[in-house]
Amino acid sequence: MPWLQITFTVDQGRAALFEAALENAGALAVTFGDAGDDPQLEPPPGAMPLWQAVRLVALFEDGVDAQTIADGLAPHSLTPPLIEIVADRPWERVWLDDFRPTCFGRRLWICPQGQPAGAPDAIVVDLDPGLAFGTGHHPTTALCLEWLDGDDLVGKTVLDYGCGSGILAIAARKLGAARVIAVDHDPQAIEATLSNAAANAVNVGLSVCLPTELAAIPTAPPVDVVIANILSGPLIELAPLLMDRLRAGGDLVLSGVLEDQVPGVTAAYSSAVDFAPVRLREGWALITGRKRAARHPCA
Repeated sequence: MPWLQITFTVDQGRAALFEAALENAGALAVTFGDAGDDPQLEPPPGAMPLWQAVRLVALFEDGVDAQTIADGLAPHSLTPPLIEIVADRPWERVWLDDFRPTCFGRRLWICPQGQPAGAPDAIVVDLDPGLAFGTGHHPTTALCLEWLDGDDLVGKTVLDYGCGSGILAIAARKLGAARVIAVDHDPQAIEATLSNAAANAVNVGLSVCLPTELAAIPTAPPVDVVIANILSGPLIELAPLLMDRLRAGGDLVLSGVLEDQVPGVTAAYSSAVDFAPVRLREGWALITGRKRAARHPCA
């Protein structure tokens, strides 16, 4: 069944009024987006990001008088409303059309399920992200994958906090980690990670859980590698937990951090970690370091 889509551009002060008017007119969904170049990368918890100029896209069932709706709101829109007929598609998966086999580092390939890698000796992660974040194409994920490919993970235990699609956890197992613990607060991420782990035959040795379930998973001794590709705020809040899980001499790998957020994140871990030079890509940072041994009280 086709759908009708109306797009408006409004100033931020009118965005909520437009949303209410469109919903009253029968909109099935109203999506907010940045109409200019004013990104809101990490809004406060529970806050709705609003840009100086907001693009509202309203979706209606076919048969609605879209022209009347558009004409009624047009005087208050910054640009003329755009009415489009949209064919019905599995929207949650359309973006996967551009997902292609990609190499990270020397040997690690991330491939859509069923597509071959571009090298005969590749270590391949077959991936179906589902609705969870993580195909490797975002700079933060790419930086983490390249770090994993460059490290010797054979026999190690890895904690992947914020596992998303499971891409980093599965890559770690494929690269030789003996055990991986994957954690995420999103049930869809848990489902995607379990499904992708099964497709890659790495179920054994890979535990997947919610944060509330992590305490029940023993890590004695602590893990050899902690990797977390989330956001700066959670990384700062999670510092005590992640440090408690990481052994002395173990590797800390943090991403999801903008370049100007690096000092705040490193400060949260600096009492226990010696940091390597930060790696940057497209304004995003990869923070890596090694946990120091605890000092003896009498030293």
